Amino acid sequence: MKVEQIYTGCLAEAAYYIESNGEAVIIDPLRETEPYIERAKADNAKIKYVLETHFHADFVSGHLDLRKKTGATIVYGPTAQPNFEAHVAKDHEILKVGNVTIKVLHTPGHTMESTTYLLRDESGKDYAIFTGDTLFLGDVGRPDLAVKTDLSREDLAGHLFDSLRNQIMPLADDVIVYPGHGAGSACGKKMSKDTWGYLGDQKKFNYALRTDMTRAEFVKEVTTGLVDPPQYFPKNAVMNKMGYESIDTVRERGLQKLSVRAFKAAWEGEGALVIDARHQDEYSKAHIPGTIFIGIDDNFAPWVGALISDLQTPILFVCEPGKENEVVTRLSRVGYDNPIGYLDGGFDAWVKAGEEVDAIPEVTAEEFEKLYKKEKINLLDVRRESEYNAQHIVDAQNFPLDFINKNMSEVNRDKTYYMHCEGGYRSMIAASILKARGFEKLINIKSGFKALQERNLPMTEYVEQTTEL
Repeated sequence: MKVEQIYTGCLAEAAYYIESNGEAVIIDPLRETEPYIERAKADNAKIKYVLETHFHADFVSGHLDLRKKTGATIVYGPTAQPNFEAHVAKDHEILKVGNVTIKVLHTPGHTMESTTYLLRDESGKDYAIFTGDTLFLGDVGRPDLAVKTDLSREDLAGHLFDSLRNQIMPLADDVIVYPGHGAGSACGKKMSKDTWGYLGDQKKFNYALRTDMTRAEFVKEVTTGLVDPPQYFPKNAVMNKMGYESIDTVRERGLQKLSVRAFKAAWEGEGALVIDARHQDEYSKAHIPGTIFIGIDDNFAPWVGALISDLQTPILFVCEPGKENEVVTRLSRVGYDNPIGYLDGGFDAWVKAGEEVDAIPEVTAEEFEKLYKKEKINLLDVRRESEYNAQHIVDAQNFPLDFINKNMSEVNRDKTYYMHCEGGYRSMIAASILKARGFEKLINIKSGFKALQERNLPMTEYVEQTTEL
């Protein structure tokens, strides 16, 4: 028996590969199929099942393409109603894979179809649970992301309370917990940075598994502090439930090489959004006027999902040569299936063609410290509210990137603003969006708050807080 976690850091998402005696199972795959098909091929194994723990909201799963390419059966738990052929398993149903078995445990609460899969080894011993978004390390799934339901978040939290205590907590302490996400995902509030652990440790340290906790206490604690999920979450959940285009079709459309002339024509003719996916340092020095920076080297897909409201927006992009496929793949992971091409030769081709360029000036933390102490500065802190509340520079204005489109009226076009986030990535995104909307007096602080903390600047007192996601 082989069990492998395939973890994708930018989405804080874990898919799983299980193999026994020539048969394999994939749990919660991402959109691209190659990693799973190649892994099974290396073991000379046939993918028998694609197990889905629920209709995911934070990414588009690869179940449909995997079924098409491998003949695998898609499996959901009880009450799921997918708009395509799939096996909807019964609670406690047993699935046989080679010499091992997988028991279906219906664990509603995060969503009503949410299901945990219990893997038993060749001897029949309980080995591991694949919990999806039901149980994380240090947390449980938030109860407000279900596809259209008449149930309130409090109702769902009540179901989650029962699921944990009836289906999961009775299992042995040495059972391994393989969750669907780790720290950084917006599907929970207090997730550990670890990506797997033992159930016994969760019983001891996970607040949601306290044996002395009443249902009312659980519901209150799980539903307190929830912020609005990223706007693309419900749209991805619908795609996972209803179906979507093959990633091969998306790639064929998105990997169109465009000359500078063709790129400009598509930009104007299609009313496209242009994303510059290079590193923020390169974007700061020079970029195509009117483009939005979202760099591929950081949390590219989640920020695309948070900031671009229409999944069908035509997208053109600029990137370092050789990273085109990665850009299209990451867009597709969160349901942005309408990239229509990229600038052949990258930004250098634009410069060589003699086209106009723009820039966003930057200062170091040391340079900013001198300015701050000499004159009154308009400072935008684009981190999340919880980060800002934990500690910030005195007189800084909180202007979270997550809500920039809603809060743009808070910025005065006639004022000069210095901007920072934690490390420089988010503030460059914010600056690019404001610049594209006609705000010209913007200066980014290199290396962000991490660098500013090392300077002699007045800070509010640090307060330990739960990270808001």
